[in-house]
Amino acid sequence: MRRTIATLAALLTAGLAFLAGPAAAEAAPYCGLRWGSLPETAAATDTAPLTGVRAGRHACFDRLVLDFAGDADGYSVRYVSAVTTDGAGVAVPLRGGADLEVVAIAPAYDADGDATYVPANPRELVGVSGWQTFRQVAWAGSFEGRTTIGLGVRARLPFRVFTLDGPGGGSRLVVDVAHRW
Repeated sequence: MRRTIATLAALLTAGLAFLAGPAAAEAAPYCGLRWGSLPETAAATDTAPLTGVRAGRHACFDRLVLDFAGDADGYSVRYVSAVTTDGAGVAVPLRGGADLEVVAIAPAYDADGDATYVPANPRELVGVSGWQTFRQVAWAGSFEGRTTIGLGVRARLPFRVFTLDGPGGGSRLVVDVAHRW
């Protein structure tokens, strides 16, 4: 009788395990990226004027880079309902399904008030037509020691932000936006 009960218990356990299937595995992150879409900020300890804006495409994300003439490390990057111009607060129209506001705690002018970065076309700082995530990179101005760039993206996708030293005595603010979740 004990043998029968033990055999039935073993069969019942095996049957339940079969019906339950394999344990649910956590979905692997896209390209190993574990980013989010919440605001990212860093307090400024150094500021240097903006000298350039450029972008690049990578296998898993699109990248925006702001170049500075020296050390600049303060920033605020977040999704907003509309990016607005510095000082005036006028909405900057951006293509795409989401607007990412990129604020560098650094001016686009030197100590004498002379511009260190003047966009050739404020509506298209970088040509991103046909890119997987970026839709538009637009100028929103520089006022009272902060510079704002509007980044139109396909959708509200994960991003990361960090600063890098160099080249030379300069520094860079880097914003990567993933191609998908």
